[in-house]
Amino acid sequence: MALSGPIPGPRRGAVLIGFAEASAAPEAAWSLLDAGFEVVACARRGRRGALRHARAVTIADVTAPEADAAACAADVARIASQIGAVAAMPLDDAAVWVWDRAFLGNPRMVAGATGASATLALDKRWQAERARAAGFQVPEWRAVARPADVAGWSRFPCVLKPALAVRLDGVRLGKGSLAVCEDAASLARAAAELTGAEPMMLQEFVPKGVGEGLFGFVAEGGLRAVSAHRRVRMINPRGSGSSACVSIAADPVLRAAAERMLVGAGWRGLFMIEMLRAEGGAWFMELNGRAWGSMALARRCGFEYPAWAVEQAIDRAFTPPEPAPAPGLLCRNLGLEAVHLLTVLRGPRDGRGREDWPSPWATLRDVLRVRGTDRWYNWRRGESRVFLADAWRSLADRVFKTRSGA
Repeated sequence: MALSGPIPGPRRGAVLIGFAEASAAPEAAWSLLDAGFEVVACARRGRRGALRHARAVTIADVTAPEADAAACAADVARIASQIGAVAAMPLDDAAVWVWDRAFLGNPRMVAGATGASATLALDKRWQAERARAAGFQVPEWRAVARPADVAGWSRFPCVLKPALAVRLDGVRLGKGSLAVCEDAASLARAAAELTGAEPMMLQEFVPKGVGEGLFGFVAEGGLRAVSAHRRVRMINPRGSGSSACVSIAADPVLRAAAERMLVGAGWRGLFMIEMLRAEGGAWFMELNGRAWGSMALARRCGFEYPAWAVEQAIDRAFTPPEPAPAPGLLCRNLGLEAVHLLTVLRGPRDGRGREDWPSPWATLRDVLRVRGTDRWYNWRRGESRVFLADAWRSLADRVFKTRSGA
């Protein structure tokens, strides 16, 4: 649990973030540094991550929650006390779970979801219920735990997925895997693996959609600083995270639904709602109650959500500014753009045809064309090693997993 390097004398105090391996970690760190905070990042012991290369960030190794969740929470609490942290921010789903436990005695210190909000951030069933009640379109779904629970389901294709973003399995945090089922036979095969140990969701699969994100901040008085983006390229064209996204104007109807959902749930601070724009409009996919991977785009548009979350943790009455909309700004992830290109060149591996598969030549042209207005994830002057390390890890992790059949 040693800290790597001395912590400089605080200007506004130290903020403990985690985990350092999270895709949002570099941009969250840059946002806090620009706001005048010192940044200490909890890293899973033995794990590599781009933020370890940051000159301006102190790294504190902790027990991985996937090895011992309680020990991890104890490590986080001790480090926060050791550095005199003014706030602590979770950056991935495992961290939401850990930070909620680590700061049970002082939840206001957490610049993120705690208590009932943490439950909402991690439970996809509760999210779907609240989203539908607030006016979002939600694909049909059903809670399942055992094979018999899928009886009578007739909406295909569908996805059988864990209902919890993370869950405690003995002493460890983990989650199950999902399966996309094209018909009743494939659903029956997937459901045969269910034992009741993990709550699952069976949900209608929305095909041929374009991912959109709605981002914002809940302060006293409701939603503030709302922004939005649309995916331009996905890592896998058949559906996955984005390698490039563009800022768009926030849909007022979706904004109103988000306000009803979150204010009604007693939410405070930053949020991201993931949607899929397809036939029938925008479909609610999930709520992320912590920083997100495409934070770079929001920050390039002036929305400093991580810093604002810490400001709110320090002062509950804090209300963020309202940056002017900046639609049309493209932000790209160097490593994931390379993965997207390789995926397209390799061709589909899911047994479906190429009728909706991108053209290799058009993809090559689009990925290699760099315009002067393009922006990049995780870039910061003086921290080029973080940018390059993140690009390499993004590429290497996915290429090696593909080669190993993962």
